[in-house]
Amino acid sequence: MARLRDCLPRLMVTIRSLLFWSLIYCYCGLCTSIHLLKLLWSIGTGPTQTFQRVAREHPPACLNDPSLGTHCYVRIKDSGLRFHYVAAGERGKPLMLLLHGFPEFWYSWRHQLREFKSEYRVVALDLRGYGETDAPIHQENYKLDCLITDIKDILDSLGYSKCVLIGHDWGGMIAWLIAICYPETVMKLIVINFPHPNVFTEYILRHPAQLFKSSYYYFFQIPWFPEFMFSINDFKALKHLFTSHSTGIGRKGCQLTTEDLEAYIYVFSQPGALSGPINHYRNIFSCLPLKHHMVTTPTLLLWGERDAFMEAEMAEVTKIYVKNYFRLTILSEASHWLQQDQPDIVNKLIWTFLKEESRKKD
Repeated sequence: MARLRDCLPRLMVTIRSLLFWSLIYCYCGLCTSIHLLKLLWSIGTGPTQTFQRVAREHPPACLNDPSLGTHCYVRIKDSGLRFHYVAAGERGKPLMLLLHGFPEFWYSWRHQLREFKSEYRVVALDLRGYGETDAPIHQENYKLDCLITDIKDILDSLGYSKCVLIGHDWGGMIAWLIAICYPETVMKLIVINFPHPNVFTEYILRHPAQLFKSSYYYFFQIPWFPEFMFSINDFKALKHLFTSHSTGIGRKGCQLTTEDLEAYIYVFSQPGALSGPINHYRNIFSCLPLKHHMVTTPTLLLWGERDAFMEAEMAEVTKIYVKNYFRLTILSEASHWLQQDQPDIVNKLIWTFLKEESRKKD
């Protein structure tokens, strides 16, 4: 009887693990089946258009706009990877490091590069596997530990020991993890449309609506097929994410121009450009939930209420994990792409947060 009591906790952990992975693989299969049906429908209704792809050899002019900053590269000694970033503002000023989400790259921070360069050295990074940053081939190279170490190494390579860290979507996930693992490197933490990672993992298992909204996490576990689905119909899925009524920038938002949209398609239409970004998601279920999860950095969480991928209730719950000053602002009529959707409001809220915290220290 005593032996059974000793074994029971381990047995419960094993059962929970089996149920967890069974859920993941079943949902992966379901999501893949749905996308396969979409592919068959596309081939049936327009076989020529399905496999049509426009060659894009030259970047749109907006990607070389000098008002956004200077294109720079840095090679990390330990990993050997070369990272691309765009920097604005004078060297020596406090560092503001910007981490983009999916499917984005440094350009999603164009409004912030222009806005904050007066007082900060603003650096918008292409994360590992994105844009002009190196993209390792193997899936294991995109574990969360690697992504966290990248940001720490980038700070060291830029000659900074700390920064104002801002992350959106997947970049928000990484920003939370940096603040948890290396709190001494983050002066202020600003996250846009991503809850604390533990809130996300707990919420998704208890709320079917969020499980449905996060279905792409599960679909991305499948090899090569997600990349293929993104590329059909000349990257129609990518265009849909940014422009559709359901997932795109809000009706009252700052809409993407034709050139802005073409910039995204140009970057992700390059050979192999989708594998790195999607590989970020292929390790997530083995890395979460976190063992250490408290955030001790002053934190601002901004949220677009009309986010098609994240339920706003997660933003409210996040505050229990921040043991410092915490402010949450939810913007009605704003979409998931908040810093592009409502750049003026977002920039104003960031300025207020940064100056407010500075006055408290003074």
